Amino acid sequence: MSAAPRVDVAAIIEGQRLGPFLLRLVLVSWIVMFFDGFDMNVIAFAAPALAAEFHLDRLMLGNIFSIGLLGTMIGGFALGWLGDRIGRRPTLILATASFGVLTLAVAFARGYGALLALRLVDGIAIGGLLPVCWALNIEYAPKRYRATIVTVIMIGYSLGISLAGPVAIWLMPAFGWPALFVFGGGLSLLAALLLVAMLPESIRYLALAGAPPERIAPLLRRLAPGRTVPAGAVFVVADEAGVDRTFRPGLLFKDELRWITPLLWLAYVFSSMAVFFLAAWTPLVFEALGFSRAAAAAAGSINALAGALGGLALMRFTDRRGAIAITVMPLAAVPVLLVAGLVDLGHGGFLAAAALMGFFVIGGHFGLHSIAGLFYPSSYRGNGAGWAISVAKIGSIAGPWIAGALLSTALPVRSIFAVVALCPAVFVVAIAIVGVIHAGMKRREAAQTKTAGASSAPAAPAYARR
Repeated sequence: MSAAPRVDVAAIIEGQRLGPFLLRLVLVSWIVMFFDGFDMNVIAFAAPALAAEFHLDRLMLGNIFSIGLLGTMIGGFALGWLGDRIGRRPTLILATASFGVLTLAVAFARGYGALLALRLVDGIAIGGLLPVCWALNIEYAPKRYRATIVTVIMIGYSLGISLAGPVAIWLMPAFGWPALFVFGGGLSLLAALLLVAMLPESIRYLALAGAPPERIAPLLRRLAPGRTVPAGAVFVVADEAGVDRTFRPGLLFKDELRWITPLLWLAYVFSSMAVFFLAAWTPLVFEALGFSRAAAAAAGSINALAGALGGLALMRFTDRRGAIAITVMPLAAVPVLLVAGLVDLGHGGFLAAAALMGFFVIGGHFGLHSIAGLFYPSSYRGNGAGWAISVAKIGSIAGPWIAGALLSTALPVRSIFAVVALCPAVFVVAIAIVGVIHAGMKRREAAQTKTAGASSAPAAPAYARR
């Protein structure tokens, strides 16, 4: 009896072009990430109205910002694990529907305690979406496009943040702050229905999990329409042969990962500290510096939009040069933050500096997102990215809280930006080391593939072996 034909889904994925299947996946992911960003950060644009209505001081607002980020920390661990257990598709649908309902519920909150509770639970769903969405897109993308695709879908997140300001200016004067959460929550629920209709499961995930061929073959035909799938085929993922399928935290520190994982986490913590300070406090800082409320909201939107442009400028360099390429952004952010914090630039100059902060600080953060899942194999990519995101929330939580505490002191408001300059400085050092290690890994993997040739399947990366 002849052996069943083997079909390597990894080879088919690597050989594909940017066809309709992959573009649809990126578009659907982009839409969901847009509402993820909007729902997470709309609280910053509602904050001045919330403070006035519920008599909240800056420390109380800092607590509301930070507890939502605490929720995202929990969500990254929990839903990253769930995505590796039950699949990317059901986890993403669950997360999107959940944060749609919970964001909608914030519109009916009538006190400080209710806001804290809802933002905590909402954050769990919002934070859990990110690692699973990255994992799904990375697992369908050829290596030469992975950083680009993750950056593009994260542009959706950033635009969700940036459009929260114009939406606030449009809705709040007529309908009040609850309209922001009705808008975000209601459209997020529609996005969950879009996922039900259009989102595929990861073909790598299915093959590694030993799913029935009848689940895998239709996806393969959609991914590569001109390819014939033989009857009775066995689907394999040759570039992850020998990967440990049972996740345990120690795998995140195996071989080269013993350096990459903690350095990635360190960079993420400090990058998140700077990014979420800008996201949470920019509207209020601008008001404190004498800008109107509308101008302050617009500045927050410009800041996020500039970050999206920074991510776009960086993405192809990351695909070609690896992790080291993203260090250019935080390196440029340091002098911009120092000048903004120590020099009186006037209103126009400060607006320009704020846009540059967004371009470099948030653009560098996009770069981190684009590489976070690349170092881990499919069997625990959701966990690897989820742990990185969740540990990063130490910075996300600390940034708005520390800034709130500092802004409550006699320290001049502008000076806070000089303090924040420490964050990208740490980022640069950590990722420069990761970049050197990553370049060495790629050289060794290329040599292993060349040695293996056509006589055997490509060897698994050293960090993925038992």
